Amino acid sequence: MQMFSIRSFYDRLVDAVVRMTRTKTNYWAEFVIDLGFAITFLSYGIVKHEVHLVLGLLTFVLGLLAFTFIEYFVHRWLFHGPVKLLEQGHTAHHNDPLGYDSLPFFFPALVMLGFAALLSLFLPLAYNLLLCSAMLFGYLSYVLSHFAMHHWRPVNRYARRWAALHHIHHYHDTYNYGVTTPLWDVILGTKYVSQHKRI
Repeated sequence: MQMFSIRSFYDRLVDAVVRMTRTKTNYWAEFVIDLGFAITFLSYGIVKHEVHLVLGLLTFVLGLLAFTFIEYFVHRWLFHGPVKLLEQGHTAHHNDPLGYDSLPFFFPALVMLGFAALLSLFLPLAYNLLLCSAMLFGYLSYVLSHFAMHHWRPVNRYARRWAALHHIHHYHDTYNYGVTTPLWDVILGTKYVSQHKRI
């Protein structure tokens, strides 16, 4: 008879979650859940509270901008960093770019709920919800654009250039961490420049 151990239970749980994160169901369930939270936050923030139009728009734009930095930070320092579980999942994506590797479907929503709770200490509820909804819409744009970059060939030349920045990352993984925008790669010096342009 095998003794129950917390370590073996943890290992089996992690293995089950990792296997789940590689499925289409998990990928699209995450998208649907996050879309639901984004719409709920946005509508509740606007409908249930008085929001000054200019301040509301600025808050939403700030949320989108904040997401672009979070995307860069997580990709550079967590997915390519010391957090083994995150790094393993991201390595699986690099090995199979057409796969459905993603975060567990419940994780982004839980993180955003925690972040919203923390922000409630500093911001009025309406602006807190606007900021969080913008960050969730930013995340959803990341999910969709990343999927499109790997599964479809863009027709528009600007879209092709944009997708090419991410494809370069798959060959030079210390560059081009931004998916939705190269903004932080430019600011932080990680935008890939081809050899002939460096000379």
